[in-house]
Amino acid sequence: MRTAVRGSMKKKTDRTYIGGQAVLQGVMMRGKRSMVTVVRGDDGELQTEALRLTPPEKQKKWKRLPFLRGVVNFVSSLVTGMRVLLRSSEAIMPDEEEGKESKLSRWMQEKWKITTGDLLSVFSTALGVIIAIALFLFVPQVVTDAIAKAAPAVSRDAMYGIWANLIEGGFRLVVFLGYILFTLLFKSLRETYMYHGAEHKTINCHEYGLPLTVENVKKCSRLHDRCGTTFLFIVLVISILVFSLVSVPLNMFYAYIGIGTAGFWDNLISLAVKILCLPIVAGVSYEVLKLLSYTDSPLVLPLKAPGFLLQKLTTREPTDEMIECAILAFRGVETMDADPTVPVRFFATETKLSKLMASMKESFAERGIDASDAEWILSVSLHIPRSALSEERRISRAECKKILAIFHERLTGRPLWYIIGDTEFYGYLIKVDERVLIPRPETEILVQHAVASLKEGDSVLDLCTGSGAVAVAVACEAAKDKNVSVTACDISEDALALARENARINKASVTFVKSDLFESVHGRFNLITANPPYVKRGEIASLPEDVRNFEPHIALDGGEDGLDFYRAIAEKAGRYLLRGGLLIMECGEGQAQEIVKIFNSVSRCDYAMVVKDLAGVERVVKIGF
Repeated sequence: MRTAVRGSMKKKTDRTYIGGQAVLQGVMMRGKRSMVTVVRGDDGELQTEALRLTPPEKQKKWKRLPFLRGVVNFVSSLVTGMRVLLRSSEAIMPDEEEGKESKLSRWMQEKWKITTGDLLSVFSTALGVIIAIALFLFVPQVVTDAIAKAAPAVSRDAMYGIWANLIEGGFRLVVFLGYILFTLLFKSLRETYMYHGAEHKTINCHEYGLPLTVENVKKCSRLHDRCGTTFLFIVLVISILVFSLVSVPLNMFYAYIGIGTAGFWDNLISLAVKILCLPIVAGVSYEVLKLLSYTDSPLVLPLKAPGFLLQKLTTREPTDEMIECAILAFRGVETMDADPTVPVRFFATETKLSKLMASMKESFAERGIDASDAEWILSVSLHIPRSALSEERRISRAECKKILAIFHERLTGRPLWYIIGDTEFYGYLIKVDERVLIPRPETEILVQHAVASLKEGDSVLDLCTGSGAVAVAVACEAAKDKNVSVTACDISEDALALARENARINKASVTFVKSDLFESVHGRFNLITANPPYVKRGEIASLPEDVRNFEPHIALDGGEDGLDFYRAIAEKAGRYLLRGGLLIMECGEGQAQEIVKIFNSVSRCDYAMVVKDLAGVERVVKIGF
């Protein structure tokens, strides 16, 4: 097997656009449309953050032009790289005990409405930029000027500063190498270099056309053409050329305005010019790197060799667990890039309520999910009313983990109340799952009219009871001041099992019967309630995803015109209602008047009344007998 694998790695047959980056205790992989980061906490638990990116075809055209795309990618990599590093550090942070957050965290949250993570993000980014400018631009320039004072032949005036720029560039390379060697002193960074190796090995394994298994990845090289280390080396080399060319007109400018080339103003202007030239350097370097990555020809090996040698320092052989992180991240990007419906995922970290809610609502909007679901998730998870969500507060890591578990499952399309396991209906807790429809707020109108019609000693029948929400609410409300008997029936034994549980939870006195409408029902009643299936069969496919894919179709399908159950009820309702009895039914939009016509034509009803919901839709039909 080992020989077969080695033989298959002679030539890359499946080059990929996916690239990556090592993060703290994990790996980030980035594609054209997505970015996935997988980290392993100290407890061994894997966490994944999967985000959507703006695809190339939706970006401005100038961002894809040669050289300009290099500038865009350079800036994007810097910003994204720092953000991902900070996110990984937050993700692997151990859970805080409830109420044990630091005094600093509490003070910052109460005083400034920010978390320590927010502060660390801004500070780290600013500090990183300052250190980079100081180490790779300012210090080499100052050292070169010091050398020039001792050896005028290499001053910026001599030969238009060519020698000075070569020396400065060489010193910049020395600083870069010294920086890498210095990082090797730290155990945590050496571990990050191991994750860097896992990232490269995984990409190489894919490009050699091998299945992404830990064993195959282990056998691949930890060096790669598109490595960021190689890119930085090319940047340093190209900067020598660009800065040397720029120094010629710059030195002429100094001579024209009469200032020296080793003074304060010279250093300041030169530093500013070099910073302004960085986009040019980045653009050229990106095209060079891209060109070199197109081929494995031995002819270009001398050009790749310096970058590969540096990668020997910035990558280390990874463990199996590290490779597992890289494989999961790579596969995550492949999946998300291929399927735009794959939902995003977030790390569970300390954050602000407003920030978390905004992220959740944005993700829900992209998936066509009502934004109010984000508010309900936060309200239920934090045990606070929705009205209190406008008050800023800190969300601990433990709270965030609980919230995101619900959020991520909701993104799959599964209805929120199925995930939570219960919902409130008419002030009563009703357990729900895929066995029954989720009770809707508009159905409370039916209950309201049913309760208002009851008298002492009345008997009630609830058809198509489902979760038992209507029967339970009517029974509990009537029990407050009347002696009323309630019977509920449904054709589904699974639904009845859940309805019985809801009756027990709410201590509601309800008799449940398995029956297809009136088929197994005995006796006559003062009141019959019904919320039967009323969706047109041809419209079920166009219902929202959470209804279409998760709620039981047996409770939705009302036949070709949605009125089959109303016809069946109209035929037999009179036999089961006492004189002066009342039938109250919920219906779909635009169906009320048709239902009235059905009852007028086939039953001995005395009157019909239609009730509108809060949206002005004719929602409830009342038939008097």
